[in-house]
Amino acid sequence: MSKQPARAAAASKRLAEDGDICPVCKSSRYLNSTMQFKINPACYHRMCDTCVERIFKRGNSTCPIAGCAKTLSWAKFRRATFEDLKIEREVDIRKTVMDVMNKKEEDFETLRDYNDYLEQVEEIAWNLILNIDVEATTGKLERWKQHQKAELDAGPPLASGKGATQRKASQSSKKKDEAETGFTFHGLKKRVAPVKEAPYDPWGGWSIAPQYYVLQDNYDVDWYKRIKTDVHHVAGGHSLQDYCSQALRDAFGGLGVFIEDEILARDTPSMDADVGTEHAVAAAMSGKDANMNVNMDDVF
Repeated sequence: MSKQPARAAAASKRLAEDGDICPVCKSSRYLNSTMQFKINPACYHRMCDTCVERIFKRGNSTCPIAGCAKTLSWAKFRRATFEDLKIEREVDIRKTVMDVMNKKEEDFETLRDYNDYLEQVEEIAWNLILNIDVEATTGKLERWKQHQKAELDAGPPLASGKGATQRKASQSSKKKDEAETGFTFHGLKKRVAPVKEAPYDPWGGWSIAPQYYVLQDNYDVDWYKRIKTDVHHVAGGHSLQDYCSQALRDAFGGLGVFIEDEILARDTPSMDADVGTEHAVAAAMSGKDANMNVNMDDVF
């Protein structure tokens, strides 16, 4: 009889280690198969969704796990992707670092410079994973993020001189970046803002605006002045502007049309796919093909 309580305690401990018992309310997944566990990236302590709703739904609160005094937000709770929460935390940290340290090989002058940059990125990630100089590293990441944003918003840099003047300007820029962000990346090309795209044109540049004349708002002609004051011409929504536009379009409509080119294009045979199709249909309907047997059923 004494072995049964010991076995039950061992089984309970094993369930807790496997994450099947909530450390807050001690509810077991063995008794509640629908129970789900959630974590908060602020501390990565696992607890059941019922405790999350009960403690954090009404506002931010302190983590109920003993020894943890971090304030947690209900909106940041989520289900873990990995069973091992250490891996979950490391993946989240690396995602955060890569969102800021997002340079590529083409952003550097040489492959060696890019490899040195990757080494610094790995050092930053491990500092955060191992909780080494977390506050200082996080501050540097935030300053570098703001520096990149300000550099991009400022637009393309001004072209510098050649030779010693250019090298001096480059060294001065590196010292300024290091002073502002705490990072120094050798061989990093100056960031250039992308060219602003032109508004989308659904017509592909084609315009219906007249090419040979400009429609005026008014014309200094006697008959035009009379029509403007004649109620018979302006009644019923009639527009003198439309009349003038039509008249000018008819007058200039022939410009740009060359009859010789039209005749040459008409007399030149074209490789039209419909011609071959018409011949094939005519041959099929002629019935002269000896190898063709047409059988038609009499539906009546």
